[in-house]
Amino acid sequence: MNTDSKNNFFFWLSVILVILAIAFFAPTTLADSNSQTATVYEQRHNHSPDGIGKYYMGREIAQVMGYTGAGWLERPSREAEEKPSKIINLLNLKPDDVVADIGAGTGYLSFLIAPLLPQGKVLAVDIQPEMLEIIEYFKQEKNINNIEPILATLTNPNLPPESIDLAIMVDAYHELAYPQEVMTEIVKALKPGGRVVLVEYRGENPFIMIKRLHKMTQKQVKKEMQAVGLVLQESKNTLPQQHFLVFAKQSKIM
Repeated sequence: MNTDSKNNFFFWLSVILVILAIAFFAPTTLADSNSQTATVYEQRHNHSPDGIGKYYMGREIAQVMGYTGAGWLERPSREAEEKPSKIINLLNLKPDDVVADIGAGTGYLSFLIAPLLPQGKVLAVDIQPEMLEIIEYFKQEKNINNIEPILATLTNPNLPPESIDLAIMVDAYHELAYPQEVMTEIVKALKPGGRVVLVEYRGENPFIMIKRLHKMTQKQVKKEMQAVGLVLQESKNTLPQQHFLVFAKQSKIM
């Protein structure tokens, strides 16, 4: 066999080995990925019309309220019904805090928080560009400059690592299509000592006139937060209809 023939032989042998390696490893990787997804989420054909048919830890994920529901977020009766001003007082904010308002919607909460952070800011995070446009409009109208709208994806709030002191979600967590992925990214974004606050209508109370999938029990919230390394630090029952739950990163055992 001459030199050219040998070179061609080894070239094609290398190509065949690469193809075999891809064929051998790729299906395994794909199967592993699908297996991991299957263990986290379950899709069911028969489900509530208020849900997306996707279940996480036994809970069906609720449908997202679209930007067409912006008027409901800004309703005049919201203070009487939910006491958002009390929510803000319970946060114990510092003037230089960086707060991520996850699922900010129209920025109702962001605009209550921003004046309390003269050296800090609010990151108003939402997956709907239309909601962020509303926030930009209100920023101009109210002349508030320390609110930064951030366009998120279904799986990522797009927050830099160790960039926030507090992440707050008011009636939003139960609508996350990928709760584990989003919460994992939020945990990464927390500064040392950072907190996560969830405000959700009480699922334990059947007399609270909110659709079932838009309420959560404290037990369910704790279970889902535990899955991403968050533990309940504090619980307040001073709101008319909602849980106020404070979580922090789980301490590492040395």
